[in-house]
Amino acid sequence: MIAILIIGVLIPYTDPSLLRNDVTDVGVSPFALVFRHAGLAFAAGLMNAVVLTALLSAGTSSMYVSTRILYGLAVSGRAPRAFGKLTVSGVPFNALLATTAVGALCFFSSLFGDKAVYLWLLNTSAMTGFFAWLGIAISHYRFRRGLVHQGYDVSMLAYRSPLYPFGPVFTVVLCLVIVAGQNYQAFADIPNRWPEIVATYIGVPAFLALWWGYRAVKKSRLIDYEDMPFEFPPEVEAQKERRAA
Repeated sequence: MIAILIIGVLIPYTDPSLLRNDVTDVGVSPFALVFRHAGLAFAAGLMNAVVLTALLSAGTSSMYVSTRILYGLAVSGRAPRAFGKLTVSGVPFNALLATTAVGALCFFSSLFGDKAVYLWLLNTSAMTGFFAWLGIAISHYRFRRGLVHQGYDVSMLAYRSPLYPFGPVFTVVLCLVIVAGQNYQAFADIPNRWPEIVATYIGVPAFLALWWGYRAVKKSRLIDYEDMPFEFPPEVEAQKERRAA
C-alpha cells in the first residue's frame, strides 16, 4: 500500500506510459517510471529486471503448484490416473506436461491482434478464483449446519467463525454478483457483442462442465446433513452423548 501511495504521488495519471484504454497501451512498469522521472535511468532498468525476475518466479511456482495439485487429484481418484504416474526420480511427468500445455496457450495471445486468446485465458482464470471461494463458503455453511444437525456443539471446534452464518452467505451472494457483473454492459447489445460476452463468461460453462462431468462419472451427490462424517476425539463424542441424553 505504501508503494502504491508513492507511485500515485510521483506519477501523474496522465503519463502516456501508463495503462489507458487497452492492454496494449501499457509500455513501462509504474515502478520503473518512478526512477525514470527521478532521472535514474539505470535504476529504471534494474527495476524492469526485478519485475521480470518476479514474473519468472511466479510462473515457475505456479507451474509447480498446478502440477502437484493435478497429481494429487489423480492419486485421490478425482482426475485421470495417467496424471498420477511418477518418474523414477519422483516427478509427475504427465501432470507436468498437461500443466505446461495449458500454460503454453498464453503464448498464442501474441499471435492474435484482437486479444481473443488473452481474454479467454484471463477470464477463465479469474472466474475459477470466484468459484473456489464460492465452494469454500458453501462448504463452510453446510459443515456448521451438519454439525449442529448431528447434535454437536459448535464450542467443540477449535476455531469458530464469528460472522457465521452471515459470512458464508454474504460471500456466496458477493461471488455470484461479481461473476454475473463481469461485463453486464454487453447484454444491452447482445447481437453485436455476443463474442465479447462469450469471452467474458467462458469460465462459467467450463466450471459447470467439469463439475457435472465429475458428478456423472463418479455418480456423486450432495451429502445430507445426517450423513456427514465427523471425526472428533473420544471426549468430544462422550460430551455429545451426554448432551443427547
